[in-house]
Amino acid sequence: QVQLVESGGGLVQAGGSLRLSCAASGRTFSGYAMGWFRQAPGKEREFVAAISWSGGNTNYADSVKGRFTISRDNAKNTVYLQMNILKPEDTAVYYCAADPGPIRVTTKGYDYWGQGTQVTVSS
Repeated sequence: QVQLVESGGGLVQAGGSLRLSCAASGRTFSGYAMGWFRQAPGKEREFVAAISWSGGNTNYADSVKGRFTISRDNAKNTVYLQMNILKPEDTAVYYCAADPGPIRVTTKGYDYWGQGTQVTVSS
């Protein structure tokens, strides 16, 4: 069983930066790939970024490439999403998720989800 708690969301002006954190608890965190997803009102949940257990492999949605960076610190049981050059269209609730298998770019396959943290980007 893995429990995930996101933090770091808030209100920021366009062009600014935020760093989201996802703290994991439970004895099964080791070996899990981790992903970040987001969901805006009235829209479906979409993939943002993912990282393998070792941190050696990452994947990003085209909409955030060059602006967002995913990383993890397994000693602290934490995964991060550094978000730079934020745009109003980045406004959404951001969720972290854990996958016991290889990294994926869809919601299917992720067994554990956090409750989300709100990110609002003003113009």
